[in-house]
Amino acid sequence: MLYEVNTEKYISMLRSLVEEERDVSLLISGSSMAPFLIHHRDTILFGKPDRPLRRGDMVFYQRSTGQFVMHRIYKVKIDGYYVVGDAQTEIEGPLNKNQIFAIVKKVQRKGKWIGPNNFMWKFFERIYIRLVPVRPLIVKLYGLFR
Repeated sequence: MLYEVNTEKYISMLRSLVEEERDVSLLISGSSMAPFLIHHRDTILFGKPDRPLRRGDMVFYQRSTGQFVMHRIYKVKIDGYYVVGDAQTEIEGPLNKNQIFAIVKKVQRKGKWIGPNNFMWKFFERIYIRLVPVRPLIVKLYGLFR
């Protein structure tokens, strides 16, 4: 038997756990964080931020529409945070601090748990985030060589 879950209610419950300072894991749904994280393959572990947020951090936030999203911080400015998915080129923002409720602490990628000290994590956090303007070209080249 299949059960349908109301995503908004489910994520709201997870958000409550984060506010209680618990860490929560969630299977990735969607393709906006590819190629680092893949839909229904990878899992994230997230919790309440324990330090100031910075460029490259993967954060969970709620849009003004109520939708919950996990993307990477592209830029931190006085007016808020600007975010983008690893598979995207359109920057979203500004988000205010209250919209961001969690930071990704580690991920299970291809079945293996990795954290901020991992090479792939650092590559996407520090280098790939700077390539937003040329991502369409990178994706096209990747497709040609694949």
